Amino acid sequence: MEIAELYKRFMECGKVTTDSRNCPAGSMFIALKGATFNGNAFAAQALKQGCRYAVIDEPEYAGEGTILVEDCLKTLQQLANYHRRQLHLPVIGITGTNGKTTTKELISTVLSRKFNTLYTEGNLNNHIGVPLTLLRLNPQHEMAVVEMGASHPGDIKELVDIAEPDYGIITNVGRAHLQGFGSFEGVIRTKGELYDFLRAKGGATIFIQNENPYLNGIAEGLTCVRYGQTPGLYVSGELISCSPFLSFRWTAGGISHEVATHLIGSYNLDNMLAAVAIGRYFGVPDEDISDALASYLPHNNRSQLKETADNKLIVDAYNANPTSMMAALKNFRLIEAPHKMVILGDMKELGTVSHEEHQKVVDYLNECGFERVVLVGPEFAATTHTFQTFQNVDEVLADIQAHKPQGYYILVKGSNSMKLSLLPDQL
Repeated sequence: MEIAELYKRFMECGKVTTDSRNCPAGSMFIALKGATFNGNAFAAQALKQGCRYAVIDEPEYAGEGTILVEDCLKTLQQLANYHRRQLHLPVIGITGTNGKTTTKELISTVLSRKFNTLYTEGNLNNHIGVPLTLLRLNPQHEMAVVEMGASHPGDIKELVDIAEPDYGIITNVGRAHLQGFGSFEGVIRTKGELYDFLRAKGGATIFIQNENPYLNGIAEGLTCVRYGQTPGLYVSGELISCSPFLSFRWTAGGISHEVATHLIGSYNLDNMLAAVAIGRYFGVPDEDISDALASYLPHNNRSQLKETADNKLIVDAYNANPTSMMAALKNFRLIEAPHKMVILGDMKELGTVSHEEHQKVVDYLNECGFERVVLVGPEFAATTHTFQTFQNVDEVLADIQAHKPQGYYILVKGSNSMKLSLLPDQL
């Protein structure tokens, strides 16, 4: 079936689902495949549970209500692109090594003060999540903010070809997923695929962190709206305090505003300034911008402050790479507290430089003078240090039960797969 014809069927439904356990009445089920499942096998179940159509790519599952296509994943992506083209509204594409999800949420929070804004839910930012986000667009939406993640060269190109953004922002480039990218230069090239797409469109606008040499190095030929800590930019900002919540001042058009946020970390200053710049560019009033940023509450273990009966915790256990790890430690070092403790988990997907990058973190910890340091995982265990080390989170939990810390400010930071998110409730 041609995409134009399939689109008519989609418009009858208004919604798509790829999960046979979640089938809104009248929706369209698209049978995707994974390493351990075949969505085709659940097409009949999806129809029985209320879907109007089930899109399949294996003929043996055909029946009443099914639509046979060559490849369900490609069809999902093509359908999303076709739908995006029918709705003439600005689409902002966002990627970056660190901070893209938080920045996406800040931008969306600000834009929502003026526009009906669709934005990526959670971290649905891959070759399946981006199409599903676009297919949530409806005629009532006035803006869209689409997050794009990458772990291999070509990933961003694939996503921008689907979403066709009109504007772009790369939060930063850092040393993450090096196993997939091959090198830091590979990271830069892949993130830069967003710029490449916009450059090919001609006259496209990007929002760029002014002090980032890597982003400036690949931004030639694009209209740049600059934000950062240099005076005189479209939006300039400065840190007021971060003990522990970030307070900052931003200036635009000769007028300054102070904002006290609920976010932890001086490293979030640039994320805030990006939201300010995009909000102002699209005409959100200054007061609404500041109020939106002051009201934003983080979640999903991203830079959250939690207080227990015994300790105060900074929980950033969703993800970790050398850039974000060092930023978190530098910020934690600035916080004034009589007793400080860090619990760090391994950083994943660093390939051949993993040992080197973990050793750099340990060397920096030696400079910090934190009262207690706990390292979790085989990568940290293989470095040279004198800190307390555990192989996994279960060992840490057992130690906490036997020797629970009390009266500490504790930073919990590690890759999601290290499961450090299990610790806060026990601390």
